Amino acid sequence: MGKRYFGTDGIRGVANGPKMTPELAMKVGQAAGTHFLRGAHKHRVLIGKDTRLSGYMLEQALTAGFTSVGMDVVQVGPMPTPAVALLTREMRADLGVMLSASHNPYRDNGIKLFGPDGFKLTDEQERDIEALMMDGAPLAAADSIGRARRIDDARGRYIHAVKSTFPETLRLDGLKVVVDCAHGAAYKVAPEALWELGANLTTIGATPNGTNINDKVGSTHPHALAAKVLETGSDIGIALDGDADRLIVVDEKGQIVDGDQLMALITQSQAKAGTLRGGGLVTTVMSNLGLERFVESLGLKLHRTPVGDRYVLEAMRRLGCNIGGEQSGHIIMSDHSTTGDGLLAALQILAVLVQEAKPASEVLNRFHAYPQLLKNVRQEPAVLEHASVKAAIAAAEAALVGTGRLLVRKSGTEALIRVMAEGEDEALVERTVDMVCDAVMAAA
Repeated sequence: MGKRYFGTDGIRGVANGPKMTPELAMKVGQAAGTHFLRGAHKHRVLIGKDTRLSGYMLEQALTAGFTSVGMDVVQVGPMPTPAVALLTREMRADLGVMLSASHNPYRDNGIKLFGPDGFKLTDEQERDIEALMMDGAPLAAADSIGRARRIDDARGRYIHAVKSTFPETLRLDGLKVVVDCAHGAAYKVAPEALWELGANLTTIGATPNGTNINDKVGSTHPHALAAKVLETGSDIGIALDGDADRLIVVDEKGQIVDGDQLMALITQSQAKAGTLRGGGLVTTVMSNLGLERFVESLGLKLHRTPVGDRYVLEAMRRLGCNIGGEQSGHIIMSDHSTTGDGLLAALQILAVLVQEAKPASEVLNRFHAYPQLLKNVRQEPAVLEHASVKAAIAAAEAALVGTGRLLVRKSGTEALIRVMAEGEDEALVERTVDMVCDAVMAAA
């Protein structure tokens, strides 16, 4: 049975649009609160957010929903998604909520839910919450309505937890680092953590105003970071996204390094240290074939999942792996976090950079990437059922057989069809992608 509100990563939509209104947020609070009212203890939910203007509105609506069914609310203000997951578990909350649309523009917002274990909810839990949203959740008696308060030490708790994953024998003294916070949730915690570890720090994307999140900055727009790295002569640049659960890096030459190379480095480092579990790495169908061959050269196995960090995490838990992630920069290190954490991953990269005492361009270049091209076409998912589109996909797959691969999928968050191909012949890759995109655009 499908879901009406929840997508691949919570509920997401344009603020005050059909799927993201105060009324809907209050219903989510009432339904999710009711779902997690278990046992006789006083129940608590933790709410964090990024820096979007609509966060104020949705935070209060959620608070009204949760308190109306008898849950106490703890508001922590702007915090990274992984911080909310961590604090939910540490504070023994029954539920955690992150208000963010990740790398999307400020007009969008989203509601991500975490269970008391700090993990994102299962499909079954989301369906149960949707049923309560439709049927209506029972309200608490007047003497059982919840209370709400804001806590001030959440930022320090998260910084301490992230810093504890950095080797105690190392410091970042003398290392010139540029950090791009995307005017998002990590605009305070990321610079503070790096400064405390001794980095010679330059910061961009750290002056949020409610409408500039991800605007020409952050992991989806790393060219501003690359320019700043070159301008300042820095050793490395770190780009986070709006809710700081993904990471993209820029080396000292201004070259952009994606999540595949970062996962290769972390996997190799963990294998060498004897801390890698599960005998391999979990990533998605989007990751480069070069990463797969590099992992296999280490005597390890690469496991692929559908796109989405929740699918990566599910496979990690099933296979016993402690490293997984996506090419986009979601990197999950399950020994330390229950979800992707850009700052946590950045500290592991910086630790290797310090240990190897080599330029970032050498440290981060772990494998030869095959030519890969991704294009997005704004169309509804039903277009993939058109005969002309199916024929174009079959022709493209036949052209790439033996030398590459094609992946066509619908976006989980937008009305987009994503077409990706990779292979040994760059010109062939481009032709096959264009052929499929043309067919998708022509199929009205």
